[in-house]
Amino acid sequence: MTDASLPKVELYTDGACSGNPGPGGWAFILRHPATGKEIEKFGAELETTNNRMELIGAIEGLASLKSRSVVHLYSDSQYVLNGLKTWIKDWKARGWKTAAKKPVKNIDLWQKLDELAAAHEVHFHWIRGHNEHPENERADRLAVAAREALVREGGSR
Repeated sequence: MTDASLPKVELYTDGACSGNPGPGGWAFILRHPATGKEIEKFGAELETTNNRMELIGAIEGLASLKSRSVVHLYSDSQYVLNGLKTWIKDWKARGWKTAAKKPVKNIDLWQKLDELAAAHEVHFHWIRGHNEHPENERADRLAVAAREALVREGGSR
């Protein structure tokens, strides 16, 4: 049940990687529909994976919120959405181990994302990637541009 007194926001996230591992970028678009205010942020890492970039996009987006909110999180990453909706409960119950009793990959990012998501009421929405969804396409362009800028600068960003 949604708390009617909480602000409602839309968060669109994406990550992009060239090679896996390789240089990667992340981005988010955060929109407050009631006011029309929107912010975009993006960044890049020289040696990373696509999954890490997808996670960082969601982390940075949630971290940008100033108060508890109802967040509609839109992502083309089943990894991020399934992880937050389903897998994370089991991982935590098993001491951050998979069903195969192996350590969860990207545990540092999953723990941060879990902490940030717990501070909000998060609703999950999967978007098919590269399917002409305007905000998903924009987040993808921002992530790719951040990655390309980092590579052009020789990783000095």
